Amino acid sequence: MTMRLRPLSSGSAANGWRQLLGQTARLHAAPELVVKVLSPDGINERRDREAKLKLYLRRGVHEYWIIDWRLRQVEVYRRHDLDLRLIGTLYESDSLETPLLPGFACRVGTLGTLFEGIPAQT
Repeated sequence: MTMRLRPLSSGSAANGWRQLLGQTARLHAAPELVVKVLSPDGINERRDREAKLKLYLRRGVHEYWIIDWRLRQVEVYRRHDLDLRLIGTLYESDSLETPLLPGFACRVGTLGTLFEGIPAQT
């Protein structure tokens, strides 16, 4: 999935985006939260679990979620001192929450379109 950012024209939100994007319109600061849905072929899974975890740690990401649609679970890594640590693995009946998004709560099972029609692996 590719996310395209539209330029903002005015206000404090626009100034915040300008600082993050800079003159090149490329992201110059790490996001606080990264969400990764593992690809169906599994080819990049090791890269997502190891190399990207290290990259996000170096770049200052506060939280990294890995959504494994095959196992119907979400692994939550959270910054602790100088490390991104696995703080928990959440399953379909668990609630996904983060201090980075106050008031946000999502039952893992409601990520339905990722899990739809796919039998859970054990």
